[in-house]
Amino acid sequence: MRSYSLIAPAKINLYLEILGDRSDGYHELVMVLQSIDLADRVDLRASSTDTIRVRCDYPDVPQDKSNLAHQAAQLMATQFPDAFAQYGGVEITIHKRIPVGAGLAGGSSNAAAVLVGLDLMWKLGLTQSEIQELAAQLGADVPFCIAGGTAIATGRGDQLSPLPSLDNLYLVLGKYRNVAVSTVWAYQTYRQQFGNSYVADSQSLESRASAVHSGPMVKAIIHEDGVQIGQRLYNDLERVVLPEYPQVLQLRQVFQNAGVLGTMMSGSGSTVFALCESYNNAQQVQQQVRAAIPDPNLDLWLAQFTSTGIQVASTSKN
Repeated sequence: MRSYSLIAPAKINLYLEILGDRSDGYHELVMVLQSIDLADRVDLRASSTDTIRVRCDYPDVPQDKSNLAHQAAQLMATQFPDAFAQYGGVEITIHKRIPVGAGLAGGSSNAAAVLVGLDLMWKLGLTQSEIQELAAQLGADVPFCIAGGTAIATGRGDQLSPLPSLDNLYLVLGKYRNVAVSTVWAYQTYRQQFGNSYVADSQSLESRASAVHSGPMVKAIIHEDGVQIGQRLYNDLERVVLPEYPQVLQLRQVFQNAGVLGTMMSGSGSTVFALCESYNNAQQVQQQVRAAIPDPNLDLWLAQFTSTGIQVASTSKN
């Protein structure tokens, strides 16, 4: 039996528009998603028992059934009981680099890595689309994390249309360790404050979603125009998060003043990112932000756009 080590990249939102409510209780969204090379490593090792165990080197990550990686393994065991019976349980070890509760899909990417790894470990031979169908049962971001790259996401975020990949842009990400934004709170608050502007009929929802496919952000991506991408960054959730979290707002303003291509909060926060034209520029921005906000609770990372999702880093025989 082989063990697998997989790279699980984070994602950012370049565009996030809330269109309306869905009958399943989620929001109808249209987003542009982008993988970045800030990544966790997820190790899978066959267990001699029929149990699923999760370990993580970061104390705030749950190591029980509430962890999305555990849920991914359980889903595979349920969907493929013969393979589970043949190969047994699995030990999942997560080496964390993606910050927790940050709007960067760290948990979703870990779950995606488990799906890909168990497909290999159990020799299931699933296609990428088959793995993504399973991934959609775990969460809206998980299907994107499988393939990664650049994509438009519609529906609740799980209906994907790939875009030409971007890998020539750098970014600086910032997050306060002591600031976490609840995704549920952000969407519920947005509904309370702006629900009267929601599109109600399906035809209008479809036309609004399709407009993004030919809109300015997608055109900028197709032309690999970093300046235009920076100018077209958009996130509806900033309307509720920034007024409530002054530290996040201040961080965004400091990034803006550093002369970047563009800056925005990713997802529901609390990470803010700034697009930069080069690695040297990103280093300079990181230094400027650190000097402007010397708070030890503020973590900063340098990253680059990447065209890949889950990747196998190494394999070994137990």
